[in-house]
Amino acid sequence: VEVPQYMENVATQLRDIEYRYTPGVDPSISLKKAWNILNDESLYTLPITEGKKLKGIITVGGIAHSYMESFDSDILAQAETPVKNVIETIDGKLIVGDAEAVITKGKVLIAAANPDLMEDYIKENDIVILGNRYESQLCAIEMSAGIIIVCEGAKISMTIKTLAKEKGCMIISTPYDTYTVARLMNQSMPIGHFMVREELIKFKTGDFVDYAREIMAQNRNRDFPIENHLGEYCGMVSRRNLLNMRRKKVILVDHNEKTQAVDGIEDAELLEIIDHHRLGTVTTLGPVYFRNEPLGCTATIILKMYKENCIVPDKKTAGLLCAAILSDTLMFRSPTCTPLDEASAKELAEIAGINILEFAEAMFTAGSNLGNKSQEEIFYQDFKKYSSENMNFGVGQISSLNKIELDEIKKKILPYMQKKLKERELDMIFYLLTDIINETSEVIFVGDNAANLLKNAFGVEADEESAILKGIVSRKKQFIPALVGQLQQ
Repeated sequence: VEVPQYMENVATQLRDIEYRYTPGVDPSISLKKAWNILNDESLYTLPITEGKKLKGIITVGGIAHSYMESFDSDILAQAETPVKNVIETIDGKLIVGDAEAVITKGKVLIAAANPDLMEDYIKENDIVILGNRYESQLCAIEMSAGIIIVCEGAKISMTIKTLAKEKGCMIISTPYDTYTVARLMNQSMPIGHFMVREELIKFKTGDFVDYAREIMAQNRNRDFPIENHLGEYCGMVSRRNLLNMRRKKVILVDHNEKTQAVDGIEDAELLEIIDHHRLGTVTTLGPVYFRNEPLGCTATIILKMYKENCIVPDKKTAGLLCAAILSDTLMFRSPTCTPLDEASAKELAEIAGINILEFAEAMFTAGSNLGNKSQEEIFYQDFKKYSSENMNFGVGQISSLNKIELDEIKKKILPYMQKKLKERELDMIFYLLTDIINETSEVIFVGDNAANLLKNAFGVEADEESAILKGIVSRKKQFIPALVGQLQQ
């Protein structure tokens, strides 16, 4: 059976909310085009991407600021503006030159003076805005201008075109007058020059909503980009989106206490609880389907639910449910085991095509064969946290057919228990090492009052770290009730 994905937190994540997918734009598009997209789509923020990767963002405010603050006459060169942006922005037509070229040198000028004065201020590669005066066009080209922009759709003579080609000067014709062209020129600059790229606040789809809400509260941005785990752009999220989040749907199986549930359970939508333990501390926002029966294993309840719905579990599922019953009832030796548990296990074994005795022996041997596992993996294999009378304590259990294996496990996890006592802020930790054959558990423990609690609850003498509990094999029905009963006295 393939190991299912482990989910350590069910709190609402950004992938659970309806955020907006705003298509990314190339960093080379003009400020004017970006502004039009924002207006047409009623957006405030525009993501800038190359392929699937986010490069930055630009906002309505950012465009306005860039336009108002651009005073340098060579700003088009600084921004490395594509010539096609200029053509598009001024509704121009390329007469001579290459539309794919990029402006890297020169300043923007208006040829309002006579040719004699123009010679004093036109430099090589400059962009000259002018009208229909032949002399001005000729002067600009001879002064090695990079581009001349001829306004109001004025006719351009063949002589000027030929000379421009020879000098490497581009010619653009536009229907606008010189004033309008001058106003529009700065709008042709690429947004990549002005986009926010440093210290860009963005989120991952796996980030929790609570974290995103906290970050948003500290920043004035209206929209925030989201990326997936591969760093690919996914969309934009705003504060308003957080109001429409979809809680994860959760069914609690084999537990109903908040301290034992996965982190973030308070943020999830709890649909059902199927359990066979004592009632705990989980609260719900509304009514849920709750089923709790005094049986040895929750898998027995699940088989009943299959039958109630006239469904036969498949072979794989039947094997898993049978394994759960054998594990929980310690192969029918636990005092929690009922005749229905045993009958259910046999029925499931028949569906799965397994021999119960052989399967149980192999399962318990594999479960206690922890030689290659870390202290943490062994400790959390079957560990639960409990609370009673303002006391927080944890209880773990490992069952085995081999007493020698249990002794090895004891040596391995006892030092780790002291560490977890402080980390998890517990008063005591108990770990049951259960010998299935002899129906006995050695309980190892840490915590100031642990030894006295065991003595009073079970009437046994404990040494500094362990005690033998004969006949105690069930955490749920024997160990926990005795501890809680003693704490409540």
